[in-house]
Amino acid sequence: MCGITGALSLSKPFVNPSYAKPMADKISHRGPDDAGYLFFHTGTRHKNKISFYQNLTDDKFSNVEDMIPSIDSNSAQRELNQHDYDLYMGHRRLSILDVSYAGHQPMSDLSKNVWIVYNGEIYNFKELRAELESLGHRFKSHTDTEVIIYAYIEWGIECIHKFNGMFAFSLYDNFKKRFFLVRDRYGIKPLYYHLSEDKTLVYASEIKSILEYKDYHSEVDKEALLEYFTFQNIFTNKTLHKDIQILEAGHYIELDLSRERDQKVEPKQYWDFDFSEPETVKDEREYIEELDRLFTQAVERQLVADVDVGAYLSGGMDSGSITAIASKKLPYMKTFTVGFDLSSASGMEMSFDERVKAEYMSYKFKTEHYEMVLKSGDMERCLPAFAYHLEEPRVGQSYPNYYAAKLASKFVKVVLSGAGGDELFAGYPWRYYKATNNKDFEDYTQKYYAFWQRLIPNKDIMKVFSPISNDTKNIWTQDIFADVFKTPSVAQTPEEYINHSLYFEAKTFLHGLLVVEDKLSMAHSLETRVPFLDNDLVDFAQKVPVGLKLGNLENVVRMDENELGKMHKTNDGKIILRKAMSHHIPEDIHKAVKQGFSSPDQSWFKGESIEFVREKLLRDDANIYKYMDKTATQKLINEHLSGEQNRRLFIWSLLNFEEWNNIYA
Repeated sequence: MCGITGALSLSKPFVNPSYAKPMADKISHRGPDDAGYLFFHTGTRHKNKISFYQNLTDDKFSNVEDMIPSIDSNSAQRELNQHDYDLYMGHRRLSILDVSYAGHQPMSDLSKNVWIVYNGEIYNFKELRAELESLGHRFKSHTDTEVIIYAYIEWGIECIHKFNGMFAFSLYDNFKKRFFLVRDRYGIKPLYYHLSEDKTLVYASEIKSILEYKDYHSEVDKEALLEYFTFQNIFTNKTLHKDIQILEAGHYIELDLSRERDQKVEPKQYWDFDFSEPETVKDEREYIEELDRLFTQAVERQLVADVDVGAYLSGGMDSGSITAIASKKLPYMKTFTVGFDLSSASGMEMSFDERVKAEYMSYKFKTEHYEMVLKSGDMERCLPAFAYHLEEPRVGQSYPNYYAAKLASKFVKVVLSGAGGDELFAGYPWRYYKATNNKDFEDYTQKYYAFWQRLIPNKDIMKVFSPISNDTKNIWTQDIFADVFKTPSVAQTPEEYINHSLYFEAKTFLHGLLVVEDKLSMAHSLETRVPFLDNDLVDFAQKVPVGLKLGNLENVVRMDENELGKMHKTNDGKIILRKAMSHHIPEDIHKAVKQGFSSPDQSWFKGESIEFVREKLLRDDANIYKYMDKTATQKLINEHLSGEQNRRLFIWSLLNFEEWNNIYA
């Protein structure tokens, strides 16, 4: 929905106001419709304890908000330079709900003492508003932002347990001198923070905004780099930008400004996934009926908007089911598909283009359908912009998502996505074979770690990263992997181990997908919503017996995701979801074999894009060789180019990291 940014001084008497507008401008793509800046003198370090604030917009929007001064005006600049403001809150708005001026942020309660900058959507905000009105609260807008403010006033920070949606926000309570940073249950909306040497807490929806707070000195986090090239993801709260962390999903930070300013910035967990077998197993029909009800409710909840809502339509069951339900409420809704030029593809890659299936479902559901066809040159062309907006490499070869968002943004401001269905309902059956026949939990984590170590062969990883071995000698990636799990119960059955796997993937793989989806959609001022991550649906899915999700627990098919061309297709996984969705989508779709959204890069990297790969990665002065051994790395690259091994994921990660260095290092 938006972009937030800000800074809070925890030691020196003020934040630097000259950084404020550049920080917000840097994420203007997240909110092109409005801008707001709040500077607060909290009075917590002054004898008289007086607090006051200055609320500003900028020249571009001052004609709409004529009651708020522009930050660019001489009077505003004079005020900013005359006082010590220890709190700054900035906002860029993408107008989705109540597109009028009443939705302007930073937003406060009527007393002007509780302030918020917020990014996201609370889908049950109307129900919460009605409850709050019955308790005596009065509203001046029709936004969910204002509902968060009065929910906090009524219930304190525990109000976050009432929110069904996606959100990241900072909130300041001048009555209690409390400051909060909060992120939603699943991490749909990102939130980053950095604590500077002078104890200034700088935060934002995107890392590039924090980089505009010029007291931060950019440096590569070599430990995070090793973590990424082990898992093609970062499981901890680190980022590739040293000392910039991501607030973990289901966490918040609370700071008491009335205390001494040497307090620690320590995130607190308020929610976590809990996949486990139910104590009492109901009849399968009851599970199917309840899943159908909850899924329909989730999709309908997420259609609330004062602008057009569309949907991605990949040709698979998840996006097709969402479209089927949404199209009943939104006649002639717009749908979007990205396909691939397969003239140079081979093997299983020939099935990667799902446009025919998508067109079929568009016909069935009467949507207004748009398509884009990607060629190898499109990957090469978008890489600089892609790396800039993603800010650090994350899961998968996700540049097709960048183009899908670009296409959708031409027609709508909001798009529905099928993310989360696979992680909740065991949609990757080939990943769970490591969860069967284990001696104990340690044996299980060792096997599962081997599967997720996907970019560099274990025997080569120390050679590849020998140039930074001194900086990473205390990092053991198997410990990072094991630390993802909660303190495990004694797992004995395949079902118990598979539930641990589902927990792991929801915490890591799904989180990576959500970060990627947010960054690439918001790069085009597009909000992505994920109906599978409705609270009620997630709570239900976690307690569905594994035996209703997977059809064959003892002989799960084995596959290597690096070798897509050799993968065997399977229609195991998401069994109960397939049955529930049979009420909404054609039989040949809900019974279809599992097919991931991927491009034919295996062929492109050693064919049409081979010169691009060579130019970027085989140069002696390539950026990657500041951190990686050239001989060991190029040996792995050449194994792919010669056709000896398929290292498509490794080559994509190298290309992404090389471009990242051009921009950020």
